[in-house]
Amino acid sequence: MRLRNSSVRAKVTALLVSLVALWGFAAWVTLREGVNLVGATTVDSGAVQPSEVFLAELQRERRLTVEALGGSARLPDKTLRDQRVKTDAAQAVLAESATSASVRLAADGPLTRRIDEALETSKGLRAARKTIDSGRLDRAQAADAYNKIVDSLYRMFESVASLDDKEIARDARTMVSISQASEYLAREDALVAGALAKGGFTRAEHTQFVQLTGFYRISLEKAAAHLVPEDAVAYQTWAKSRAVQQLRTVEQRLAQQSDVGVMPAVTSAEWRAVTEPARASLEKLILDGGDRLVDRAIPGAVGVISRLVLAGGLGLVAVIASIVLSVTTTRQLLAQLKKLRDAAHELSDDRLPGVVERIGRGEEVNLAKEVPDLDFGEDEIGQVGTAFNTVQRTAISVAAEQAELRRSIRDILLSLARRTQGLVHRQLTVLDVMERRETDPEELKELFRLDHLAIRMRRNAENLIVLSGSSPARTWRRSVPMVDVVRGALAEVEDYTRVTLMPMGDVVLVGRAVGDVIHLLAELIENAVSFSPPYTNVQVSGQLVANGYVIEIEDRGLGMKPEDLDAANERIADPPEFRITGTARLGLYVVSQLARRHEIQVVLKPSPYGGTTVVVLLPQELVQLDPTPEPQDGDTRERLPRRPTAVATATRPATAENVRTLKPARPTPVPAPTPLSGPTRIPTPVRAPEPAPEPPTETPAGPEQQPVAEFTPSGLPLRVPQANLAPALRDDMPTQPDLEEDDDERSPEEIRAMMGSLQSGTRLGRTEAAKMLDEQSGGEA
Repeated sequence: MRLRNSSVRAKVTALLVSLVALWGFAAWVTLREGVNLVGATTVDSGAVQPSEVFLAELQRERRLTVEALGGSARLPDKTLRDQRVKTDAAQAVLAESATSASVRLAADGPLTRRIDEALETSKGLRAARKTIDSGRLDRAQAADAYNKIVDSLYRMFESVASLDDKEIARDARTMVSISQASEYLAREDALVAGALAKGGFTRAEHTQFVQLTGFYRISLEKAAAHLVPEDAVAYQTWAKSRAVQQLRTVEQRLAQQSDVGVMPAVTSAEWRAVTEPARASLEKLILDGGDRLVDRAIPGAVGVISRLVLAGGLGLVAVIASIVLSVTTTRQLLAQLKKLRDAAHELSDDRLPGVVERIGRGEEVNLAKEVPDLDFGEDEIGQVGTAFNTVQRTAISVAAEQAELRRSIRDILLSLARRTQGLVHRQLTVLDVMERRETDPEELKELFRLDHLAIRMRRNAENLIVLSGSSPARTWRRSVPMVDVVRGALAEVEDYTRVTLMPMGDVVLVGRAVGDVIHLLAELIENAVSFSPPYTNVQVSGQLVANGYVIEIEDRGLGMKPEDLDAANERIADPPEFRITGTARLGLYVVSQLARRHEIQVVLKPSPYGGTTVVVLLPQELVQLDPTPEPQDGDTRERLPRRPTAVATATRPATAENVRTLKPARPTPVPAPTPLSGPTRIPTPVRAPEPAPEPPTETPAGPEQQPVAEFTPSGLPLRVPQANLAPALRDDMPTQPDLEEDDDERSPEEIRAMMGSLQSGTRLGRTEAAKMLDEQSGGEA
């Protein structure tokens, strides 16, 4: 699966590596046999031949030692000392040759361990000699000390005989078996020499003699059956020699003499005379056989190496040719694919988005010019290029159609949103009339609910307008206090009763940004209320800062994950292209578009109370100091009408010495009240401040026809009966309560009479207004 997903270069490289590995394996299989044969030759000359010399000297020293122990002479005599010198010399040659670098390189792991084991065992020879010279060992124990060293040498020979060539390995094992039989003959020679020097066999020595005699004869016959013809002829010559026949005769005489303590029928001189020629000729047979074995291995190794050079050389040439062809072909292929890839990237990254954007702006697009054909030749890559030409033409055509379709859908959505917005405005006007003439509290409450739903419907319609890339038609020519802007946003939120409004300060928002800021805050507050538990409150606060005005919306919900916060902030700061298929988080998209329009910064961050805090930073160009601050609790002074303020046109960059401040609006000589000290709960929906209407064409009404708006201590507007009626329909009876009077000084009867008069006047005014509207409707019909 990984190779399937790899690049073309990686696949070709893997193919070449596989080819080289296959050639290397074949070459090694051919070379290994020759290397093994050459290595066997190196091991034979460096370890086997020196060990054979050491073995022969060790056998002679063992015979002299046992013979000396059987006699009465003091150890060591001159003959034994001379032999020990020869043995030590052979041991030194073996240690130097077997540990050479060539032998270590040619020997495998098991053979190296056997060589080290034999050398380590041979180091105990000096200690064994001292023990023998001190007289603490008898003949059998002394022979065993030498036998241990000899056995370690034969274990090394067995490891040498394990070659890959089965025929040569078999012949080598045969020669090792003959050599081991010769060792048993040497042990027999030492045993008999010691017994003759002592003057006779013990029962145990006689039994061991018989066993060794039979064992070396059987071993020789068994091994000789596997000799090659040339070696077999040499063995038969040895077996029929006069020395061997005499040896067998003497052995038979000693075997038949079973009496213990009786002088043997053979003297030491007779025994030496028959055994030494027989053993010498057998050792020569073994050495000659080993030499012939090595001679047979060398031509085979040379032949193997010759075949390797021939086959491996031709294979290497083929591999090199394959590599060159693959590399050149791959480069051409990759060049064509790179050209095709670059064309695809150019289409997807540059041409296609450019065509879609131009079509979105309503420009005409020439597909023949925008989609030039690419020439890749007539091979398979060229055929792919031709198919790609067709694909890119089709892609740009479809993209053009889709862009035109999206523009049409956007225009349809904008048209529907505008119609819906107009209908909602008319609905709000009708609801306002119905609210003014309704006197039943329950019915009035339901009308207020309908009024609130209509305001929210208007916000949804404006969402469609924003998503369509246009601007809602609600605009203000005059600045609006910030607290009224936030209250207008609360009026467009369903669960507005859960919102706590903190003091906002004496700041006004310029008229051109009022509608969009109300919409933006409504979306954010709606989101905070929706994603927090119903038993929690959402707090809205605001204050002036160095860079403008900050509004914070904090909920007490479950909050958002850090990665979700980062994604939301990224979506607000850099919104992606709006697609009709995407319906998730449309509110954030609307917020981002409204914020970008006025360079407003909106950031979401974790709240220390567990929820989420939204920080809205309005730039200095959108806010000004309010010359008519909010009336406080207990302050019955009328709120002054807002005056249009000019936005500062010349600003200086903020520095450590000079921080840009807000330009106040034209001041009015009214004493500033004390700022609000506590939060304000919104008990009833407050309709957002409507855009200032255009100046009327008819003569404006007199001062008596322009009643001044009153506000509650918390800043909510009071409805004034007959304020919007025609002059002829107004009741002369004053219905506006005197705010200067103290309600605590009135009697219950005065209050009841006042409220009854207010209710009667309101009912009469609304009835007359309804009649007037009906007449106007009938006249228009």
